[in-house]
Amino acid sequence: MGKVYPEIDQRLRKFIAAQPVFFVATAPCLRPDGSGGHVNVSPKGYRDTFAILGPHRVAYLDLTGSGAETIAHLRQNGQITIMFCSFDHETKILRLYGTGAVVVPGSPDWDELARHFPAEAGLGTARGNQRAIIDVAVHRIADSCGYAVPVMELSYERDVLARWAEKNTPQELARYRAEKNSVSIDGLPALDPDLARQPG
Repeated sequence: MGKVYPEIDQRLRKFIAAQPVFFVATAPCLRPDGSGGHVNVSPKGYRDTFAILGPHRVAYLDLTGSGAETIAHLRQNGQITIMFCSFDHETKILRLYGTGAVVVPGSPDWDELARHFPAEAGLGTARGNQRAIIDVAVHRIADSCGYAVPVMELSYERDVLARWAEKNTPQELARYRAEKNSVSIDGLPALDPDLARQPG
């Protein structure tokens, strides 16, 4: 029922492109044995915010939010799993296991990565709503059946985040990130406060 793939091939690219939402999982390591802290799972939406950069490399546009758990965990240990789940007639769950890096606006890799995302990706991103790009080196690609996943129909993408971002200037968004995104719920450093204050 499940299969491990040597790379992200054309069939998997097509499956990924068809999914309107994906999920990101990370976990901190607070104790010497690698345990401790809160495991985090985040849903990610908006078309054109996920890019396949190669057979073993993907990236997604990380938009301003109320927390920064993924960023904090990646800065600490780099481990990340991305899951795509079909909610239509196809029964399939795809997981990409890898090592992630946080790339913020103004860093040397930003421009090269940002070109993979349309200016309108994530809707309000052109006004500074992009917080980071998560760049992932994928080392395991595996699917599973998804037989118990319900069939659901997508009505529309919510524009709440975009409308919220449009009400704020880039400077206001930067101040929000500095206040809300500097540390994780476990106290791990997330966005550098000085970088967070820089408009995206």
